[in-house]
Amino acid sequence: MTSLLDAPTAIPPSPASSLRCRNCGAEFPLIAIHACAECFGPLEVAYDPAILGAVTREQIEAGPQNIWRYSALLPVGQDPATRVTLDPGFTPLIRADRLAAELGFTAPVWVKDDSANPTHSFKDRVVSVALTAARGLGFESVACASTGNLANSVAAHAARNGLQATVFIPSDLEPGKIVNSAIYGPRLVAVDGSYDDVNRLTSELQESDDFESTAFVNQNVRPYYAEGSKTLGYEVAEQLGWRLPPQVVIPIASGSLLTKVDKAFSELVKIGLVPESDWKVFGAQSAGCSPVATAFDNGHDVVQPVKPTGIAKSLNIGNPADGPYALDAVRRTGGAIASVTDDEIREGIALLARTTGVFAETAGGVTVAVLKKLVESGQIDRNAETVVLNTGEGLKTIDALSVSWTHRIDPSLKSAREAGLVS
Repeated sequence: MTSLLDAPTAIPPSPASSLRCRNCGAEFPLIAIHACAECFGPLEVAYDPAILGAVTREQIEAGPQNIWRYSALLPVGQDPATRVTLDPGFTPLIRADRLAAELGFTAPVWVKDDSANPTHSFKDRVVSVALTAARGLGFESVACASTGNLANSVAAHAARNGLQATVFIPSDLEPGKIVNSAIYGPRLVAVDGSYDDVNRLTSELQESDDFESTAFVNQNVRPYYAEGSKTLGYEVAEQLGWRLPPQVVIPIASGSLLTKVDKAFSELVKIGLVPESDWKVFGAQSAGCSPVATAFDNGHDVVQPVKPTGIAKSLNIGNPADGPYALDAVRRTGGAIASVTDDEIREGIALLARTTGVFAETAGGVTVAVLKKLVESGQIDRNAETVVLNTGEGLKTIDALSVSWTHRIDPSLKSAREAGLVS
């Protein structure tokens, strides 16, 4: 097999200039590789600052109502004909005044509701960018390791675009997420193990001859995949009137979403699309899988892997690849990372639902519960405007909840009166 380092760049012209190691700074061409050949550190997309600096608000605002309005800031997708996409993005930014009042905020609180994406999670953003890169690099099929939402999105993207898809998931995944993948007709492979076990398996499969023409969206094309998360940060800033929120609360699974939203804010300041201002990034984890929160609490730079438990399965990555970088972003901006119990997660889901009308999956419950916890501890400022990210739809994880009717009556006025519904 030809070495990837010898392969030609196949990504169409874009502002992206290279892949750069986040550890040692070594640069590589825009190919399908995610680890540095010098130090084995993770690679991310680097950009030509002159090209980025020429992008204007007017150019963005004239674009489509989806992530591709930011194509001039992304590594792929400048030509609409090259896109492999469900056109996600530009999801609602909801002013949550009742949530703010309940938590004692004097400043506005906003919920960025990414459950409004086509497959009802933020993963549609990363998959659209990853598969557009995969097409440009000549891959013939797609695959992923997933805790659920990514599998849903990869399967749907493949179905719309006529691609063969193989998605690997833990066998104990929530039924709703299994259905939301299976319905699109991929090869759906349930693995008896944790997400970390699934991820190790797909890393090995990626190196086999049987999968050499397959793009694993969160592995061999991971640098492009991760850039899709930046669009969430871009949208928050644009929807706030081209300014950055002083505080933002983000769930942590691999840690990539948090680091890329922070990167988006930094880029917007650097190229002059928003005024320079400070922001704080806060991370949210489940107590059943909280390696990054634990490292933060202990003042460590190294994240120790854990065996995940608990109801927030979409966040159950025991060995988060971007954990150290999430720690860096949170500490650099003056934020914090906290974890919450399963009961607190359920309370967070209910709190968000009854104050905003947004039904979040367990990851959203984690984020809202951590918001509440950090407000009560004084680590989040009640007097500073705050954005909370809801990354997925609650109907996918209803098995984590136990709810019922408030009254049960016969179809008669007498029964309604006996139940206290009428006098």
